[in-house]
Amino acid sequence: MPSFPEGNALIFCEGAFNTPNGKTAHGLVRRTKRYHVLSVIDSYHSSRNSGEVLDGKINNIPIFSHLEKALENAQKCGLEPSHFVIGLAPDGGRLNPEHRKAVKSAIEAGLNIDSGLHDFLSEDPEFKKLASRHSVRIRDVRKTPPRKDLHFFSGKIEDVTSLKVAVLGTDSAVGKRTTAWLIVEALEKNGITAELIGTGQTAWMQGAKYTIMLDSLINDFVSGEIEHAVWSAWNDLHPDVIVIEGQGSLMNPAYPGGFEILAAGRPDIIILQHAPGRKEYDGFPGYPIHPIDVQIQAIELISGKPVAAITINHENLATQDIPGVCASISMKTRLPAVDVLREGAGKIVKVLLANRKK
Repeated sequence: MPSFPEGNALIFCEGAFNTPNGKTAHGLVRRTKRYHVLSVIDSYHSSRNSGEVLDGKINNIPIFSHLEKALENAQKCGLEPSHFVIGLAPDGGRLNPEHRKAVKSAIEAGLNIDSGLHDFLSEDPEFKKLASRHSVRIRDVRKTPPRKDLHFFSGKIEDVTSLKVAVLGTDSAVGKRTTAWLIVEALEKNGITAELIGTGQTAWMQGAKYTIMLDSLINDFVSGEIEHAVWSAWNDLHPDVIVIEGQGSLMNPAYPGGFEILAAGRPDIIILQHAPGRKEYDGFPGYPIHPIDVQIQAIELISGKPVAAITINHENLATQDIPGVCASISMKTRLPAVDVLREGAGKIVKVLLANRKK
């Protein structure tokens, strides 16, 4: 495993911070072992504090309008940036022309580029030539291993004795990864060993040891790679609990994730992340989100395992309304409903421990 942090990072999130398309930047602002994050670049929120914009909590990560401003600030602080990290997660994972200019400027400034986009920047002739000239590395996080190194489902998941928890969602970009990390951290605070299985580029950028790029894998190997990641975490570390980050949602029209996680990860218990203030699937007007009770039924039918709690994404909810919304969902589903960003994941840990003892 590499030693962390790898270097000082500037997170590029132009026009998308505090939106669903900025979720990679959000994850890195909230937590990462891989980098020491110096600042975020987004002219829409320049001169503000990233933690305050995102969660209403001041942190040490300012937002600047341009790369030049971020570099100037780093110099004033006596810090040398080493990485320019693409914090954007746009639909389809493509890089637009304006963002290309920013990447070129970063390469010319001598910064290594880490990208989680589907556009592989290391294969772009212009970027490749420029990176060679300036002796910098371009790392495409979403590149999968060679086919010869991919795993097919074998059934070895049945060896795993750790409690396996899947954090699924009722939609994409709804906070599954953040909730998964909060659960891991809360378990560890309670003296319970836990490991997160990352399933996307942001978890890798945050330093999750066992991570696959689920949405880039050849379909035949998705189940095997999920199984291998879970089995490897158990085989190497034998944690008490393994928490699997979900992707998309079962019924999202563009990102119907979760099927393979249920089938191959074979979780013992499911935590369901839900945004009650969201009425339509993310980015798809006219596609109403299926009711939460229907989503619970679908998950439990496919997995044969229980949804044990609902974790709330409070977007579009007034602060004073959140407790009432949680109470209403709890009454409707007969499950605990918790806003873990505001309350922490202590209640979820109690649910997991109760199920662990069964």
